[in-house]
Amino acid sequence: MYPDDGLFGLMGKIRNLEFNKSVMQDITRDLFVSLAAFAAIFGIIYVFVITRHREHMSMLEKGVDPSVFRSKGKSGAMTLKFGMLCVGISLGILLGYIFYRNDVLDRSVAYLSMTFLSGGISLILNFLIDQKLKD
Repeated sequence: MYPDDGLFGLMGKIRNLEFNKSVMQDITRDLFVSLAAFAAIFGIIYVFVITRHREHMSMLEKGVDPSVFRSKGKSGAMTLKFGMLCVGISLGILLGYIFYRNDVLDRSVAYLSMTFLSGGISLILNFLIDQKLKD
């Protein structure tokens, strides 16, 4: 207890209350940011799906063959591209951490540059693999 705490430690209780209020404000802010991000992602996906559905319905009303809507078997190439991109981004984060911990680069520069560099390299490698598979 502090000497100025007064009767029954009132000042200590007020300090704890202010700390708890600060922590609750941080938690509330984080919750609202997370909910807003989720709502934005959901909204974008929803608009994309609804727009595609309406386009398909209007094409069917005009008498277009439904086989136009089916994919041509390129899903394997997209899976490879997204997989390589995710691996590249994760390697970039890892390299950024290593460079930051060894004082090679500043924190923000290390993470940002290494993430984009390795993500770009993975996309270039994916392009070369796709070109080799097409030939």
